[in-house]
Amino acid sequence: MDDTLLLDAVERYRNGEMSAQEITFFEELRKNNPEIDQLAAEHNFFLGELEKMSDLKAYRHNLNEVENKLTNEGIISRKEAKGKAKIIYLWNKYRRTIAVAASIAGIVSISTATIVSIYSENKKVAVITPLVDTRLNQFEHKLTQIESKLKDASSVQTKTPVKPDFEANFRATAFLVDGNGYLVTNAHVVDNARNIIVENKKGDQYFAKAIYSNKLTDLAILKISDTSFKRVIGLPYTFPKYSAELGEHIFTLGYPREEVVYGEGYLSAKSGYYGDTTSYQISISVNPGNSGGPVVNKNGEIIGIISSKEANADGVVFAIKSKNIYNAIKASGNDSIKLPSVNSLRGLERVQQIKKLEDFVYMIKGN
Repeated sequence: MDDTLLLDAVERYRNGEMSAQEITFFEELRKNNPEIDQLAAEHNFFLGELEKMSDLKAYRHNLNEVENKLTNEGIISRKEAKGKAKIIYLWNKYRRTIAVAASIAGIVSISTATIVSIYSENKKVAVITPLVDTRLNQFEHKLTQIESKLKDASSVQTKTPVKPDFEANFRATAFLVDGNGYLVTNAHVVDNARNIIVENKKGDQYFAKAIYSNKLTDLAILKISDTSFKRVIGLPYTFPKYSAELGEHIFTLGYPREEVVYGEGYLSAKSGYYGDTTSYQISISVNPGNSGGPVVNKNGEIIGIISSKEANADGVVFAIKSKNIYNAIKASGNDSIKLPSVNSLRGLERVQQIKKLEDFVYMIKGN
């Protein structure tokens, strides 16, 4: 489907201009084509952000009109802010507009990278790339620096200590294998990291450290070292030691964005790159940041861990077989790690499986 026609269809669907037959066809098209569904979702998000910015500008305009009217009539008075107070005022006034602009810039950069990848002329050369998000968004980085300075200025005025921000230069995914704070991810995610923070879907952040890492199997085990972390009870999934079947439907949760993202596909080969028997090849849509994410079957069993993708082939992704987790735990020498033995995801609808699973999938940030 032509991109222009697709974007037009998204706008008509969003504005309620489609007939019932068109709606059925469009929803079925998105359901059966992950690429079209992703593009439609991105364009829908883009339009939503534009509408939010438009509404915000109109709201601010109305507030300014009322303020000017009341000031001219002498009902209220306003004083010009000076020094740091003026900087903080301007930041608070325009921070949301800047954030929207940063979001739009991010969408444009991701879309451009996707188009370049799809239409690359050098498709005959297989390029395997780890799925760690190491692209530093300059806009986001500058916003973080400005906000940090403004927090410092505020703390001087209020004389209250401010916890320093953690500036990360990569993002990936991990998930719990033991409720006492043990997580599994890829070795290539944490191997050169000086500092590691893991964050759950609620936004709670904890410092963590790698207690085991193996470059050959590309598996690493992390332990949350933060004393504020509380033991998690009832991990709902299990890890089968048997191999998954060809064509088996699977899904994943991960952090290619600042919020958890769902993707679905199927197992396309029982071996990985160049016949690697420790991995699967799966057909699924993933992006940088998905490294270390769980690959889950319909029964709620974690059959693999996403590790890399073939850059010049669409939907060719490799996942380490989950039975390697048993070997990693044994090699770590940590007998206190106990993998869950009860699967409470089995028999649930997909939406319910996701709701239970996402509490145990964490974003990794590091530098």
